[in-house]
Amino acid sequence: MSPPSSRAARGGFVLWFTGLSGAGKSTLSRAVAPALGADRHVEILDGDEVRTHLSRGLGFSREDRDVNVRRIGFVARLLARAGAAAVTAAISPYRETRDEVRQACEAEGIPFVEVHVQARLETLVARDVKGLYARALAGELPHFTGVSDPYEPPLTPEVAVSSDADEVARSAEAVLAHLRARGLLGPRPEARAS
Repeated sequence: MSPPSSRAARGGFVLWFTGLSGAGKSTLSRAVAPALGADRHVEILDGDEVRTHLSRGLGFSREDRDVNVRRIGFVARLLARAGAAAVTAAISPYRETRDEVRQACEAEGIPFVEVHVQARLETLVARDVKGLYARALAGELPHFTGVSDPYEPPLTPEVAVSSDADEVARSAEAVLAHLRARGLLGPRPEARAS
């Protein structure tokens, strides 16, 4: 019987990107995915896509936001159980609910890595092509996270990056370096070749 491939031998994990709208969660999740895919199957659970396909009908009350995050967490655990890297990119504004997802993962022995993607409000407003921040700041858009609804940043994320201060590649490398240090990702390709 042949030994399992390095891809098959590796367990899955959850890589959870959190941050305000426009902070760069989706961009960063797509930037790290190719490196993760060298070792295992990768699935990205993007907040906007989940809202469309898995959480349609939910509003933006705290209860509905918590339900949405729990659904993302459940699907991420299913993927991780099957050996995939489950990458989430959702605002997930409430610390208690993110911690609940972390605890559910850890109870099953699934590594959970929280990445806080930060950016200054003026940067988020400048990036916002739909003008949602401007409307929220003008009081026209209720329940907008970070303006008229709270966002509770993680107290001790495994990785914190600033998307308005660092290039995407540098932020991606910070995430990948943490995963390597935890044994969740193989060495850099150039390290393998030497």
